[in-house]
Amino acid sequence: MLLMLTVTILWLMWIPQICRNVPSAQMPFVLTSLKYMLPHVWQGWLTVTDPTKAISECADSFLRVHEMESPLLLSMDIRKSLAEQDMALISFYKRPNLEWGRPLNCQLEGDPAIGHGVNRFFFSTCMEKLRSGFCINFANSNHTRLFDGEPGHLVPSASHFLVESDMFMVAGRMIGHSFLHGGPCLQGLSRAVVHVLMGGSPETATVTLEDCPDLDIRGTISLLEGGSMLSEKDKQSVQELTYAWDLPPLTENNRRWLFDKLLIHAVIGRVMRQIKQLRRGLKETPLWTLATQRPDTVALLFPPETTGNISTGVLLQRITWPCEEDSDDDDCSVETRCRVSSYLLQFITNAKPTELTSLVKFWTGWEVLPPSLSVQVINGRHPTASTCFETIRIPGHYKDYTSFKNDILSCICTCQTGFGLV
Repeated sequence: MLLMLTVTILWLMWIPQICRNVPSAQMPFVLTSLKYMLPHVWQGWLTVTDPTKAISECADSFLRVHEMESPLLLSMDIRKSLAEQDMALISFYKRPNLEWGRPLNCQLEGDPAIGHGVNRFFFSTCMEKLRSGFCINFANSNHTRLFDGEPGHLVPSASHFLVESDMFMVAGRMIGHSFLHGGPCLQGLSRAVVHVLMGGSPETATVTLEDCPDLDIRGTISLLEGGSMLSEKDKQSVQELTYAWDLPPLTENNRRWLFDKLLIHAVIGRVMRQIKQLRRGLKETPLWTLATQRPDTVALLFPPETTGNISTGVLLQRITWPCEEDSDDDDCSVETRCRVSSYLLQFITNAKPTELTSLVKFWTGWEVLPPSLSVQVINGRHPTASTCFETIRIPGHYKDYTSFKNDILSCICTCQTGFGLV
């Protein structure tokens, strides 16, 4: 405790020295950085051995600093078009000078759901939009993707219009805000992009052909891989690309060098402005402090692409099944509870990874598995979920597994449009 107090005093004495030497134009950025760095003087996330625990403790420490401040309000009307819904998200994250550590109050107009489950829905929606694109008209396109490429190799879009519109600043804020509230991460970013995003040099990044999102450019660059003879047509394609990117022409001696240079530029060089803007958005949140102070957390903050990261065994271990003491299930017999519970058990055991992820998202509001989940058997028409209490409520009228499976599959699809819709 004495050591912590000493470090704190030295830290506070050091702040005025920092501020004296900073130009006034850069002062807001310095103050923001100091504000995010101060909490780790009192918290232990910097020295926690387990990186997963460090992530959780870091987020919690920053949320506690601002827990008494007025909440941020994020509202979206699901009765409106998809474009209007997406613009509500973008408008919220485009607001300047917000303290992202403040409490968050999300409202889903047109849906009866309230509470933390709605917050989870918003964060899950944000990460999904970053992966799949926004339904908005940017640059004469009705569907705008911020990241291009195949799963596991996403890179920022090369669109200059998106940079001018600060859309990658929006993306950085979304990622950092979701981290603060324990939400899902942005999966599937290219490892090369993550390396450069965290301050690494493009020349030291491990870039692969799969990282190149433009298939035509990828095909041209792949001609240089290996040592096979190139046709005149192939040489012409390579020459056109090298001229376009101000690189020297192909010779017998620079083939491998040219392959590396073209690939780095195709994946990283063309989107450096986008990466820098994404980094600026992250720096407005504590995620940047954590990632730079604890490099071992980067792989968890920017995980690889997964088709479904919910383990059947782990999910079953965390479920609290109905029992005789459940007062909420008094209208259903023990036999009914056992029958319906067995249907859910069968569904979970045989479900595909993507179906398990959708089930957890329907159950809790996002695709992050909580420590415990509850099941209730009730009188009703369709399965519903109380996401705030992480409880799924299943009607007891099912007499066969097929009808139960059809209904549960239909219901878990509604988590993309809200909680009260089937």
